[in-house]
Amino acid sequence: MSSFFYIMETKNIILDLGGVILNIDYNKTIEAFKKLGIKNFQELYTQAQQSEVFDAFEKGLISADEFLDFLKNILPSTVERNQIIDAWNMMLLDLPKERLTFLTTLKQNYNLVLLSNTNTIHLDHFAKELKAKHQIDSLDSFFKKTYFSCNMGMRKPDQEIFKEVCKDSNFNPSETIFIDDSIQHVEGAKEAGIKAHHLNTEDLDIIQLLNSLLA
Repeated sequence: MSSFFYIMETKNIILDLGGVILNIDYNKTIEAFKKLGIKNFQELYTQAQQSEVFDAFEKGLISADEFLDFLKNILPSTVERNQIIDAWNMMLLDLPKERLTFLTTLKQNYNLVLLSNTNTIHLDHFAKELKAKHQIDSLDSFFKKTYFSCNMGMRKPDQEIFKEVCKDSNFNPSETIFIDDSIQHVEGAKEAGIKAHHLNTEDLDIIQLLNSLLA
């Protein structure tokens, strides 16, 4: 298919949040928990895989309190709850202003939605950072709709979450681009019939990738 027809057939764009719009570093959280006392934290949680408790938290199947209790039970008794929250949030970095500007431009030409595997602790922290650094309450105004795994009871890479987003947003998968920095999520989207692309953040960022795809 020529790039012309690829562009003409693209009406919808689904974007991941962490690693695509928001800069993240999983190693910062892994190292923070190692310092608190969980030396094998990477066996519980990484970008590529995670244990059942983390999975359940991202699906909204357990509460923030239950998640924190789980971590507190495997940490030294001297570790405080706020230290656990701070360590969990360490992976969340900055959101460059130029990406917000880019989202505004994209929304003028495409049906733009957000799909993120996330949890209530990260959402709360992200909202505070948005307010403090960008003077906005949420990303809602930048998207037609925002979808978060913890509100949907499912998560990427399950193809059902992509089907649900397309159904709810009235998207034809063949007219939809999906961008994610996790290769397993890209594969899940492809299984749902979406034109999915992996963002390798070591090579380029979301602005460069989409500009090349839509040029």
